[in-house]
Amino acid sequence: QRVLLLVASDVDALCACKILQALFQCDHVQYTLVPVSGWQELETAFLEHKDQFKYFVLINCGANVDLLEILQPEEDTLFFVCDSHRPINVVNVYNDTQIKLLVKQDDDLDVPAYDDIFRDEEDEEEDSENESDGSEPSEKRRRFEEDVIERTMKRRQRREWEARRREILFDYEQYEYHGTSSAMVMFDLAWIMSKDLNDMLWWAIVGLTDQWVQDKITQMKYVTDIGILQRHVSRHNHRNEDEENSLSIDCMRIAFEYDLRLALYQHWSLYESLCNTSYTSASFKLWSVQGQKRLQEFLADMGLPLKQVKQKFNSMDMSLKENLREMIEESANKFGMKDLRVQTFSIHFGFKNKFSASDIVYATASLMENIEKEGPETTNFIKALDSLSRGNLDKLHLGLDLAKKQLRAIQQTVASCICTNLVISQGPFLYCSLMEGTPDVKLFSKPVSLCLLSKYLLKSFVCSTKNKRCKLLPLVMAAPMDVEQGTVIMVGIPPETESSDKKNFFGRAFEKAADSTNSRTLHNHFDMSIIELKTEDRSKFLDALISLLS
Repeated sequence: QRVLLLVASDVDALCACKILQALFQCDHVQYTLVPVSGWQELETAFLEHKDQFKYFVLINCGANVDLLEILQPEEDTLFFVCDSHRPINVVNVYNDTQIKLLVKQDDDLDVPAYDDIFRDEEDEEEDSENESDGSEPSEKRRRFEEDVIERTMKRRQRREWEARRREILFDYEQYEYHGTSSAMVMFDLAWIMSKDLNDMLWWAIVGLTDQWVQDKITQMKYVTDIGILQRHVSRHNHRNEDEENSLSIDCMRIAFEYDLRLALYQHWSLYESLCNTSYTSASFKLWSVQGQKRLQEFLADMGLPLKQVKQKFNSMDMSLKENLREMIEESANKFGMKDLRVQTFSIHFGFKNKFSASDIVYATASLMENIEKEGPETTNFIKALDSLSRGNLDKLHLGLDLAKKQLRAIQQTVASCICTNLVISQGPFLYCSLMEGTPDVKLFSKPVSLCLLSKYLLKSFVCSTKNKRCKLLPLVMAAPMDVEQGTVIMVGIPPETESSDKKNFFGRAFEKAADSTNSRTLHNHFDMSIIELKTEDRSKFLDALISLLS
């Protein structure tokens, strides 16, 4: 029995896919892998393959809609869904026969009770006419009246139940958020089957780090999951340092680290990394002259010569590198950056290759959304998937170079948006639209890049604005998608607050605004808060969104 793997285009899904592929290899399961970037591709892939396959595995797609209704499968088709998108559609949760959800047991799904949303269509209109043989007319009338009353009561109860059901479902489906990373769920599966390898553990770490880099989960959830993985890491990587094992050239070692929150700094210069990490650039307000001065003061406070800071990290003086983290952290505290260190993991291949988990996330995401080479979409997906294997360091380095370009592009776009006041308060939310012809605008027609940009922009805007009310608002961001077809891609981001629960209400709001104005929209992304829209419908769509959220 062959299995069809349908994998979404995000790093967590790729990592989950790698773990599953390794498990399939252990058990000699034959499978076909099809990358899907949205609902349309998912439906097409299903239609093309439904005759040859009975088993379908969906990774990071499929949980948040009624799968059976969308795909209309045969009775004997089985879906295994491993998806971090929440809330999970209630039909998927309560369907035992065709849909199997892979979810961690301690994941709190908050699913409404079965009886509150489903009821058997009992035969409510029972015939009560056939009892009228030969009894008194008065008796007959009385029975008829009772019958009418009973029916009216039943109808009223049904209406009340339906109103309550709508309310319950609205509460349940109102916010979109993310559960445990799919790669972690897959690793759990491997661990339960006693087939977990160090490689799989590393992919689980990268999957979790992806959720953190993309800002999909709360800090609390991240720290909890890091703790779970840390126990596995010490189980797998506890060899003594002095054994010759640790020196073999093809060995791989994972280590827990309390590392700097600076993007790609070990493969870049410290200066570039400080300038292009959203946390530091927003804290310093680097888009202003004042901000650039503060950065110079910060470097002076650490006592690092500019010549050292601006050269490749690898070539910095060893004496400076040794206690660099402590030096940076101490100065960062003086400059009000309290969270410059973060719990994470790093991996060592042989002697000289060391990568931190976030390096891999940036590199893989950039390979997946690479716009430089024209070609079929799937080639990027395959390259990104390959870069996760430790044999393919050249692909990984290519990804790191692309990631640097991407981070630079994001930072420059953020600076220009803030300096030219492109972020406008629309009342219930902030709005920013990138014009056609802006540098790097093509990059931001891709969902992951656009979301990263939006999150960086909102962080920076919150640091730069003096308006207290604006600091608490969510952001809607639009960028040109396809000039010939005249479409824009639009994403909604929840407010940037300390206590944010990362729940996003834009998915439902976008749907409603589109319905009420008959805007030509395409809800093709697995994240409901990303939509595509005809450019000429944009203004009426936004007006509807404003009145809806006011």
